[in-house]
Amino acid sequence: MKKIASILLLVFVLVSCTTDVKRNDPAFEAYKDDIRWMANTTYAELAANQSITITGLKQFESVVLKVRSVNPGTYPIGVNALTTGTYTHDRDGVALEYTTGPGVGDGEVVIDEYDPITMRISGTFRFNAQKVGDDPEGGNVMNFQYGYFYRVPVVPAL
Repeated sequence: MKKIASILLLVFVLVSCTTDVKRNDPAFEAYKDDIRWMANTTYAELAANQSITITGLKQFESVVLKVRSVNPGTYPIGVNALTTGTYTHDRDGVALEYTTGPGVGDGEVVIDEYDPITMRISGTFRFNAQKVGDDPEGGNVMNFQYGYFYRVPVVPAL
């Protein structure tokens, strides 16, 4: 009888053990000035000219990547206005904005995969953006590195 009770207890213990696996799908993450930054919400908008805007939102913050094409490839940031990176922090009426553009900032967006059937996009990014305006809050440069976006849903822009 003790053997049966021991076996039942062992079975109960083994069945009670579970592993909770959480998937981050879709995902938009990076290191912002060496601190991990994860978006709570992410989406991408596809324009009629096949350029794409990928957005990651987190409470009072947003990161926006504009890329001239959805085609897989490497797109440099800071060269033109077609591929840019922007970071905005807006809280309690204080708004800080960091952006890139022609001759401003640097970095790249790499699109690894765009699936027009499932309307999902994946890739990596990094950029250094300059502060817009002369607000004394925040530093002059915002750095994003080791960034990635994974299976972000793509919707047509209105």
